[in-house]
Amino acid sequence: MGTREAESVPADSAFKLDDLEAEYDLYKANEQLEDNEVTVNGSEDDYGNKKGIDLVKETEVRYYGSPGPEAIGGNIPGFEESTVSVKDYYNQFIREKLTLNSAGSYVYSLFPIVKWFPHYNLTWGYADLVAGITVGCVLVPQSMSYAQIASLPPQYGLYSSFIGAFIYSLFATSKDVCIGPVAVMSLQTAKVIAQVSAKYPENDPIVTAPVIATALSLLCGIVAIGVGLLRLGFLVELISLNAVAGFMTGSAFNILWGQVPALMGYSSKVNTRASTYKVVIDSLKHLPDTKLDAVFGLVPLCLLYLWKWWCGTYGPKLADRQLAHSPKKQRILKRFYFYSNAMRNAVIIIVFTAISWRITKNKDKEHRPIKVLGTVPSGLEDVGVAKIPEGLLAKMAPDIPASIIVLLLEHIAISKSFGRINDYKVVPDQELIAIGATNLIGTFFNAYPATGSFSRSALKAKCEVRTPFSGVFTGCCVLVAIYCLTDAFFFIPSATLSAVIIHAVSDLLASYKTTWNFWKMNPLDCCAFIVTVLITVFSSIENGIYFAMCWSCAMLLLKHAFPAGQFLGRVEVAEVINPTVVEDVEAISINDQIEGSVGKSKSLKADKGAISASSGSNYKFHSKWVAEQYAYNRELNPDVKILPPPPGVVVYRMSDSFTYINCSRHYDTIFDHIKKHTRRGQLLHLRKKSDRPWNDPGEWEISPSIKKFFKLGKKNQNDIESQDEDVAIDNTRDERPLLKIICLDFSQVVQVDSTAIQSLVDLRKAVHKYADRQVEFHFTGIISSWVKRSLLSMGFGTVNASYSDESIIAGHSSYHIAKTTKPLADDFTTDSSGSSQLQQSQEIYAATGTNMPFFHLDIPDFSKWDL
Repeated sequence: MGTREAESVPADSAFKLDDLEAEYDLYKANEQLEDNEVTVNGSEDDYGNKKGIDLVKETEVRYYGSPGPEAIGGNIPGFEESTVSVKDYYNQFIREKLTLNSAGSYVYSLFPIVKWFPHYNLTWGYADLVAGITVGCVLVPQSMSYAQIASLPPQYGLYSSFIGAFIYSLFATSKDVCIGPVAVMSLQTAKVIAQVSAKYPENDPIVTAPVIATALSLLCGIVAIGVGLLRLGFLVELISLNAVAGFMTGSAFNILWGQVPALMGYSSKVNTRASTYKVVIDSLKHLPDTKLDAVFGLVPLCLLYLWKWWCGTYGPKLADRQLAHSPKKQRILKRFYFYSNAMRNAVIIIVFTAISWRITKNKDKEHRPIKVLGTVPSGLEDVGVAKIPEGLLAKMAPDIPASIIVLLLEHIAISKSFGRINDYKVVPDQELIAIGATNLIGTFFNAYPATGSFSRSALKAKCEVRTPFSGVFTGCCVLVAIYCLTDAFFFIPSATLSAVIIHAVSDLLASYKTTWNFWKMNPLDCCAFIVTVLITVFSSIENGIYFAMCWSCAMLLLKHAFPAGQFLGRVEVAEVINPTVVEDVEAISINDQIEGSVGKSKSLKADKGAISASSGSNYKFHSKWVAEQYAYNRELNPDVKILPPPPGVVVYRMSDSFTYINCSRHYDTIFDHIKKHTRRGQLLHLRKKSDRPWNDPGEWEISPSIKKFFKLGKKNQNDIESQDEDVAIDNTRDERPLLKIICLDFSQVVQVDSTAIQSLVDLRKAVHKYADRQVEFHFTGIISSWVKRSLLSMGFGTVNASYSDESIIAGHSSYHIAKTTKPLADDFTTDSSGSSQLQQSQEIYAATGTNMPFFHLDIPDFSKWDL
């Protein structure tokens, strides 16, 4: 074989890939080589083999990939990898946050209006004006209706509406959300008022329903603003979507049936604060007591649904079909339908209030044919500093958690949803500050808890609102109503308000499609949704909320405690660019040998194949590690047969963070697999039975002495030889391999703890004892520097007392190398067209630390190791 003198390489240089290619060409040209392994860029030694060049740190490696054979022993520059420290963490994540600039940025972030208000313009102002007035017309009747749900006088719904709209615009990061009274929070407020009032004497003049509601707003505001200032908004994410949908649906069902008695005119005969199923039963029992109020309830309800269907669905479709030739008229008609649909509540209230005024004017309360809303104070008469009686907050404590969860969860879910739909970022922590400030300041106006409304937010978004400043226009509409329309509010039929509530709340009921989608996405989520609805209906909204929270936390815990780790096998895969997919065939036959190096042509004959390719295609197959249960996991075509790891090698992929919750289960899974697929270092069948461990005694056999006593069998030579129990021998031979390597894929492990690392140490001791030798532990895909630090602290990853130089079983260390391209300064070449191009050189570096031979970027191809 021809030789080439070693080149002088500077100590700080990388290994040139060009040299590697030249050495490979030399290797391919020499037909007398018997081995596929060759060291690169060096001179020959006394045995005719090539010697590697001297670098700063010479390390024997295997180089996988093209160019070159599949495995080439060579030299790479040494790379001493250091571990992360607490100082590094401080410099990376904490140091910048303790400066004056970060403090200023924090204060600046508390008032998002400062960022966008200086850019406010007439275009934004017009869009906000239209959206604000439209939502304001909807908010006025809704707020009075929701105040009824909260068992409060209607003016308190108006107070919550205008102050919420004003304050939220100063702190909001969502332009679409409309703050004010909502159905679910109003129902929870009514529950709190009923439970707290029961702890005081009946008709106590000091502790009234408005006082309790305002105190609840104070507590909710303090908690919300505190969570937001501490940036703990991520806690809201602990409750899953299906759990939220469950208690929202159950609450909507509760509210809907709670309004049926008022809709039919016999509200005084049904306790609407009882469990929902009892309200349903009582409402059906009292149907014979229906009064004239049903006309002012059922007729508006039917008109609202018909109006919504015509203006929201059928009308726009009809406009598209009939005015397809006139886009301008089509657009105008669809906008008319949109705003008509938005005004349906207000129009229905006005029409039936006029009818009510005509039939109830000049009549006292006893002689009125229908029940009306009654006196609504004009202006802000009840506004002032809240006076909280002593001991009231303590008596409200048991009801606070459920109230805060409803307040925060509903708002965050709505704001994030509209942020994703309309392409802007919502900051949950800032939203909590906004809602906290709204409820805190609302206590000065005797408001009850307010949060984001889904229906009004959707209307606002459809009106193409541009900024949160639209809330100011909405608040002004409510103020105008408080000062100018209170005399008209007196004659609003209570049944009509109930119809408005039922119509609005029905949108919160999850459809059958939602339930079916939960089942298709995750059956357990569907079960949680249904159970949450049932608990809310048959017990209470609080219990439904607590169950939803417990279910979410339990699912999170179970997924960690019962990890879906997988043992891996390998398959050769290659990427095919622009193939022709043939649907009526199943497999592909390869007639010609496929070379793995770049530039070698391949021809494929697809007489039975799903893929056909041109004869000039280049395929580079490489080993891909997949789960052994790939047919169940759908990770790979079930027709593809995967190869198990080489004998004595176990490859296991962690499925989640490796912590105290799941480390014991991982330990048992791995060790049970080892005992099943590998044999002990000291064969038990060659040992005395009395020396075998109690938990692995082997197959049970009847003692020879017992056989003799009961004459269970004839005495033969074999029985005579086996009379002594201590020398019972199993003459069968264990063909299973010895355990050599355990490779753990940490590509999905983002964190570990001390308990988990100690379980790995225990596993290492157990397998050393089981194999009667030192077993290599390899780790791949570590994505957290603190995980690597934890492993190193217990002796994993490096050559040490647990892995001495003499005990390395594989016979070779394995490293990954990385290729980089660098331009050569002032070195240009001229191509056939005459244009100059800058020359580039390719160099290879050690991809990971050469001082950590048991840490890898990817799972090594153990089939190429000398095992």
